[in-house]
Amino acid sequence: MPAHPPHLDPRTHTALRRLDLTIVRRLDGLLHGEHLGLRLGPGSEPAEARVYQPGEDDVRRMDWSVTARTTVPHVRDLVADRELDAWTLLDLSASMEFGTADAEKRDVAIGALAAVNVLTQRIGDRFGAHFLHRGNIRRWPARSGKAALLALLTTAVEAPRHTTPATGGADLTTAMADLARTRTRRGLRVVISDFLDQAPPNPQARAPWERPLRQLATRHQTLAIEILDPRELDLPDIGLTAMHDPETGRLREVHLTPQLRHRYAAAAHAQRTGIRAALRRCGVPHLTLRTDRDWILDIARFVIEQRRTAHRLARHTPADPR
Repeated sequence: MPAHPPHLDPRTHTALRRLDLTIVRRLDGLLHGEHLGLRLGPGSEPAEARVYQPGEDDVRRMDWSVTARTTVPHVRDLVADRELDAWTLLDLSASMEFGTADAEKRDVAIGALAAVNVLTQRIGDRFGAHFLHRGNIRRWPARSGKAALLALLTTAVEAPRHTTPATGGADLTTAMADLARTRTRRGLRVVISDFLDQAPPNPQARAPWERPLRQLATRHQTLAIEILDPRELDLPDIGLTAMHDPETGRLREVHLTPQLRHRYAAAAHAQRTGIRAALRRCGVPHLTLRTDRDWILDIARFVIEQRRTAHRLARHTPADPR
């Protein structure tokens, strides 16, 4: 079995291990891990100091600095450390098998799945996935450890390609709603998709998947990773060409005139602007990865920016009175 996940070479894997995707939302959980829990309990993160209650409080938790300042005995509670449950919705629909640059969108999406789990994995953490494939939702149970990550990625890599139109009725909206309904324990939720399924045609239009995504973001720390190919933004000047719709299997010859290419570019720009606006309305961080760019570098830049944001939030968030 390889020492590093598929789609990540050893140097990339080493670089990602030097980063970490900071989790700033409080978590549910019973096991001890390296993330803040919802309740007070055994752990290493200090909470608020309070007046010492004789016979009830452990004198080993005495906060001597507060006691000295107030001349009244105080103890300091600790916030329980909890393990992280990370769930990823990976879109493996037919549109993700498109790619005209260095890789297909599907390859970049699986690489992003590997990178996110490498960045967030700590002791006791578990990660699982929901796959949207051929109109069906396939669930991979949450597990921990390198062997589980390799098995998860191998399953994604070996998912059959689309040779015929999808047979199931599930779409991105249904898949998001299923993830929100079945995985209620607080943690990290990542949606990796091109978001072309029922995408809003302009910034004013509402996407059907906004409501389930907003439900995810309300309870969990949520990240949306958009996968993009440059040919989805503009068309080349190649004249008459055959266009194939991977979702329906339809084939049509199109003459790419300058007027058509201009209209297509305008419509594609409006659609992508609509997707960005929809994700912004849901209140989720948005990372765009392209098949013609170094997506590892883009992830690294995003993680560094998120870390700075987490530090700013930590400085300006008042202490939990519990």
